[in-house]
Parts: sequence; C-alpha cells; structure tokens
Amino acid sequence: MKNIFEESVTKEVIERINQLTNDSQPIWGKMNVGQMLAHCNVMYEMVYDNIHPKAKGFKKLLLKLFVKPMVVGPAPYKRNLRTAPAFLITDERDFETEKNRLIKYLEDTQALGGRYFHMKESNSFGFLTENEWNVMFYKHIDHHLQQFGV
Repeated sequence: MKNIFEESVTKEVIERINQLTNDSQPIWGKMNVGQMLAHCNVMYEMVYDNIHPKAKGFKKLLLKLFVKPMVVGPAPYKRNLRTAPAFLITDERDFETEKNRLIKYLEDTQALGGRYFHMKESNSFGFLTENEWNVMFYKHIDHHLQQFGV
C-alpha cells in the first residue's frame, strides 16, 4: 500500500486527479465524475470540517466489528459495493469545485503527516493508527481513480 503521507505519493494521486475531465466516464458504477470527487471528499469532511456526526453506541460497535476491517485492511475494495449513507452522492456536483476541494484536502493531509493522524479518532471506527488512516485514505481514492481509468 502506498503511503499517502509521503509527498511523492500525494503528488502522484493529484496528477491522476488532474487527468480527469468533466467528461470522464466510469468503467463501473453509477456516479459521474463530479459525484465521485464529492464522494471522495466526504472522508476528508469527516476529518476536517466537522459536518458529519460521529457514530455512537451500537452503530459504532457494528462499524468497528464489521466495516472497519474492510476499510483499513489491505484487500482492495470490490466494485459496486454499497456505500455508507453519508457517502452517497446523488445530486449533481460541480467538477472543478469538487476536484479543487479534494486536491486541497490531500495537500493538507500530507502536510500534517502521518504522526498527526496516529491515534486520532475517526467518526466511524474510533481511534486509528497512522497506518490505518493511510490505508483508509489511499485505498479509497485509488479505488475511485481506477473506477475512472486514471
């Protein structure tokens, strides 16, 4: 797994994002490119913008037991998996706005570095290690950039 906290990896991901256009078509799935970028932004909104509620109680326990291993584990995501409600983007989104937001989030994350994230609490899974944050960040965006052929 590549390390999103390394500058070279962040630059590579941003270069892949910059290959997308408003007309980019998915290889699989239903989202258009603007929706996909907005979908990828949700994870960063949870970290930086405090606009999504944290899971609590039984829901958090279920997420930690059943979803966390898939999200922070090394196995790639399968195509066309169902997504959590907060990540569902069904309305139209502006490609340039979402692209610029995602690039800014990536740059901010890389600048903070992995140590900043070590044992930081996620909205869904509780406290994560630096490696778990890296896997979650990199695997998700890599999956969706592959979805759009970049």
